Amino acid sequence: MGHFSLEVLIAFQVKSTCPISEKEAKKEAFRKYLESRGVADSLTKVLVALYEPNVEPSSAIEIIQQRMGGLSLSDYDKLLADMSVLRIKHKELLAAHEVKRREIEELLSSIIMSSAKETNDMEGSGA
Repeated sequence: MGHFSLEVLIAFQVKSTCPISEKEAKKEAFRKYLESRGVADSLTKVLVALYEPNVEPSSAIEIIQQRMGGLSLSDYDKLLADMSVLRIKHKELLAAHEVKRREIEELLSSIIMSSAKETNDMEGSGA
């Protein structure tokens, strides 16, 4: 968005959506909201930190993300890759669980059939 300040962007947004007196009231309410929540102060500190170094940063977005407590793009990409691996592992574990569940069902069914056969054999032999 170029070199626009937060106030200019807010003013533009408000002007484009409201009548004049209502626009000013909404702009002021939003400014107060940002100030009361510490957003304006945090953004100012981050922008000042970007401006202070003598050397222009290679990735202003990454510096802003780091200063605001967010992940760097490389950390985010790593998390996405990790999540993909974990989803595959999850599917594999679900499949293995289903195989074991079926094996247990078959064993239980076999035990029940054996028990019923023994009961029938005992009843048939007169025991």
